[in-house]
Amino acid sequence: MSGTNAADTPIESFGEGRAREGNPFSQKGFPSRILSSLHLLLLNYEYPPIGGGAGNATANMARELASLGHRVRVVTAAFAGQAKREVVDGYELWRVAAVRRHADHCSPLEMLTFLASAGLALPVMQRQFKADACICFFGIPCGPAAWLLKVLCGVPYVVSLRGGDVPGFQPYDLAGYHRVTSPLIRFLWRHAAQVVANSRGLAGLARQSAGETPILMIPNGVDTERFRPAGESGAAGAVGESGAAGPVRLVFVGRVVRQKGLDVLLDALSRLPAELDYRLTIVGDGPLRPELAERAAGLGLADRVAFAGWAAREAMPGLLGGADLFVFPSRDEGMPNAVLEAMASGLPVVATRISGNEELVGDGETGFLVPPDDAPALAHALARLLADPGLCRRMGAAGRERVVREYSWQSVAERYAALCAGTGA
Repeated sequence: MSGTNAADTPIESFGEGRAREGNPFSQKGFPSRILSSLHLLLLNYEYPPIGGGAGNATANMARELASLGHRVRVVTAAFAGQAKREVVDGYELWRVAAVRRHADHCSPLEMLTFLASAGLALPVMQRQFKADACICFFGIPCGPAAWLLKVLCGVPYVVSLRGGDVPGFQPYDLAGYHRVTSPLIRFLWRHAAQVVANSRGLAGLARQSAGETPILMIPNGVDTERFRPAGESGAAGAVGESGAAGPVRLVFVGRVVRQKGLDVLLDALSRLPAELDYRLTIVGDGPLRPELAERAAGLGLADRVAFAGWAAREAMPGLLGGADLFVFPSRDEGMPNAVLEAMASGLPVVATRISGNEELVGDGETGFLVPPDDAPALAHALARLLADPGLCRRMGAAGRERVVREYSWQSVAERYAALCAGTGA
């Protein structure tokens, strides 16, 4: 369209529409053939138990791609003596040497050690694996290894944007990082067969830096069989109308970092009426944990807030199923897996009105959305649900229905596989 700025072009959600002229996927280097069994590399420097949502997304997508009949190999960073090679849920998991001291975060230098190992390993691996395509989670730090594989072996790659690898995301922490890495990010996007964001908001942000590179959108998914309400009436039903079942059980899942807004959550809890009986469990870890624990004690919340640390993937359905309400006060997100899993578990969600959250949570229907960094608004939303178990149950059931209908990892995997095969459907 003449005279139309690329940034104003609507974001296409891949799989919901087709390119109008030709097949852009085969034009960009993918094998143009009917979708059949593919050999797919999934590259991510994080994989459970290290990292956060993107690592879980990698594991879920790998499982579903394998269940569709594709041969899948995940290449990730070694950590804490884990096996270098294993088969998980029908896919191969290869861990390459890397320096990583903490499960919840790593430094740029530690990322570079993974990049160096992956850059050396992938071309050698290609001799035997013969990948048709590489799905690269995070343009930085994983993208250069995928680009090198393309240059040396002709393997096209997809960049799966997750948030921190998009210029402008989380500016309070990443502005300097993005100033340094933006030229490399744009280079990697230009040479990718496709660039895919996991939410419309993130896709829109990426378009501001993408130039002529198109940005597709494929959302995250959730395993709705694994994450289910604890009982027939939903996890929120554990709270009786009279409240006799004990305190309302709030839960947060994620890294304990500034991005997640836990400081605001503690301030909000301190504003709640004293007669409201609740307990908050923070599942996750990070550098701010000691500071936030001290803050909770200073606000008189020590007996109401528990820092549980990271939980194994296998434990997450039980943790969510044992809760009544999910709270997610994040300042920035792509599309949070934690919110999807909470909704699949039948929990109402109180979250911030930001990209990703607002695409998942129906304000007033499946939970409440509040402005980020607004402790009074967050306290008000929590108080409404804490005082109304019936509303908790109704919102939790509506959220479960929504994710079952609209978000499944099988659908996500099918769309990525179709993109990699070059079918465009």
